[in-house]
Amino acid sequence: MNTHKTATVIAGIPSKNMTLYHRIQFGVGDPAAWIGWEDDKEEQSLLILRDIEMERARVHAQVGTVACPADFTPEGGLSGNREEATAQALAEALHRKGCTQVIADRSLPLVFAEEIRRRNISIECDLEIGITDRRQKSVKEIAALRTSQEATEVAMRLACEMVAQATVDSDGHLLHEGSPLTSERVRSAIDLHLSSVGFSTPQSIVAGGSDGGDCHNLGAGVLRTGEPVIIDIFPRDVGTLYNGDCTRTVVHGTISSELQHMHDAVIEAKNAAEAATRAGVTAESVHMAAIEVIRRHGFGVGIDESDRCAMVHGTGHGIGLEVHEPPLLDVGVTDMLVPGDALTIEPGLYSKDIGGIRVEDMVIVTENSCENLNRLPQGLAWA
Repeated sequence: MNTHKTATVIAGIPSKNMTLYHRIQFGVGDPAAWIGWEDDKEEQSLLILRDIEMERARVHAQVGTVACPADFTPEGGLSGNREEATAQALAEALHRKGCTQVIADRSLPLVFAEEIRRRNISIECDLEIGITDRRQKSVKEIAALRTSQEATEVAMRLACEMVAQATVDSDGHLLHEGSPLTSERVRSAIDLHLSSVGFSTPQSIVAGGSDGGDCHNLGAGVLRTGEPVIIDIFPRDVGTLYNGDCTRTVVHGTISSELQHMHDAVIEAKNAAEAATRAGVTAESVHMAAIEVIRRHGFGVGIDESDRCAMVHGTGHGIGLEVHEPPLLDVGVTDMLVPGDALTIEPGLYSKDIGGIRVEDMVIVTENSCENLNRLPQGLAWA
């Protein structure tokens, strides 16, 4: 770096800090720091990480130079704490190369900021680092999302058919292989399947009846015939780290006219939101397309109307290396959609008395429309 040069810094644990992972395309479980700068109008970069990871990083990481903290030991030595030592080495590297200013993203740990400041190097936060560069997905990223969504749909079909094909006891409780079919059993079947094909899963939502009236209730206990069961699965591919996200609602047995009306409204709202999705429109406009339909069907919108059947959340969100990424499709979000944005479209209706209906797909924004990655049916009957 030239004297008074500004550098960009991203630091943390790459297996957890997805902004850092996205920049270097290399995951490790120990602290690391990336520095980017420009010399003679050429982009340069340095990655500082644990010494035993250096050879792998030289082969796999997308970075110019690889070093370890010992390569940038400050005059007072390095801490025995790996995170602190990495921060000290980062600050020393910036100092040696004449850097006087750092631009960092929002995720920079305070220990790194403190070590940088101790070397009299100023820091500014650029809130767009790790946001705008991660939104416009590459062809490779879209392929990874497609693979994740395909695996999610296999698990979804398994779960929905497990509910729909259950038998019923005299009290209306569902049975699977002679034993009560609970939210926990369905969730376990989802987890076991996804684990067997290389996916990690947080707790999927399997919310039957009144549990589904709370949009993020995980669900518990025995499922019943005639009641809606919201199933929301959002696993991560352990190889690529990209997520899937899909929701379907299944009803065992007779579907009431009330549930059918809710479902019709949700599907129409979802179709309207997809039709409104394209590059150059705001995230809010996609949401407004959905809630216009919801209101036209006579249902409420927003948590202020949660005492009746209502849609209480936004229409969707960005997705990628994390299951929830910008932009949020909701009121007041003026972010413009860009080609390559990966979004969920997931309107829903929720009643404290009878439960909820939600249907969710993943789409990729294009210049003039969007591509829906899902292939599953959207109806309530899966038998």
